[in-house]
Amino acid sequence: MRLFSQLLLSLILSIMVINLSSCGYKPSSKYAREVLGNKLSTSIVISATDPENSVLIKDSVDAAIISIFHASLVDKRYADTHLSLNVSEPTYTALQYDTNGYIVTYRATITLSILRESKNLKKRYTTRGTYDFSVTPNAVLTDQERFDAIKFSALKAIAAFVARVSAEGSKI
Repeated sequence: MRLFSQLLLSLILSIMVINLSSCGYKPSSKYAREVLGNKLSTSIVISATDPENSVLIKDSVDAAIISIFHASLVDKRYADTHLSLNVSEPTYTALQYDTNGYIVTYRATITLSILRESKNLKKRYTTRGTYDFSVTPNAVLTDQERFDAIKFSALKAIAAFVARVSAEGSKI
């Protein structure tokens, strides 16, 4: 019985020491929530020339807010922060050619302009995301390849925005 008491006491002391000496790590989403709040709303300026991409990016932003920020999407009037997004036209740059001179790898680039509006602050961010993808030689880009490239490059631009907001939150 005495051995059990000693083991229990050493276990309790070990747990207390670990809790008191922990490193203080906080995930970046916690810092971002301190800046943005727990309730967010989003809107996007729809591109007249490419409305499908605008909708795709809006869906990506909303998914990122839920998964990265662990925040709730609400109507603008109930939000702690509103994010208004404006998307540049995607650009495609040839990265690699095959031996016959045909393009086999592209880089898609998206630039997001994000206006963050809180009750007492308006701040604009510009982020860029890229995505590299392969195509078959002498082929035209399909809509699916184009949509995937835009989606993944937009997610990278959103990740860059999260990093900037998290850095602001760590200074608070």
